[in-house]
Amino acid sequence: MESTTERLTVQRELEIAAAPETVWEFLVDPAKASRWWGTSVEMDVRPGGVYRVELNPGHILRGEFVELDPPRRLVYSFGWEAGGGGPSTVPPGSSTVEIELSPSARGTTLRLWHRNLPGPEAASAHGEGWDHYLPRLELAAAGGDPGSDPWLD
Repeated sequence: MESTTERLTVQRELEIAAAPETVWEFLVDPAKASRWWGTSVEMDVRPGGVYRVELNPGHILRGEFVELDPPRRLVYSFGWEAGGGGPSTVPPGSSTVEIELSPSARGTTLRLWHRNLPGPEAASAHGEGWDHYLPRLELAAAGGDPGSDPWLD
């Protein structure tokens, strides 16, 4: 019997009151990324370079940078380390995040696609995660302080 898994994509779009160059830095600079995304961020920002983000204790995601076109486009693989607290159905390298930054009247339009998620439960969980973290990015890139992550409490 052959089993197939429907692969799903989560899409998000938001406007950020900052230039694309500023938003880009919050995506690829570990010190800036840790202000909105995780307690510990390590990045080797080059094609094939690995990144590792500890969102909160025991929840660790990891992937590799695939494409970098500053400050317009960023693509990286995405998944959760074994025992890293994330969905076991999304191991490192099994899904892909694509981000496009475009100048807009307000500053930057960010479009995000999280592709190849293995079914509705994983898509829902990752959609919830992006809905939590993208507003934190929006605030930090615009010069604000997103404060401590309420998911840590």
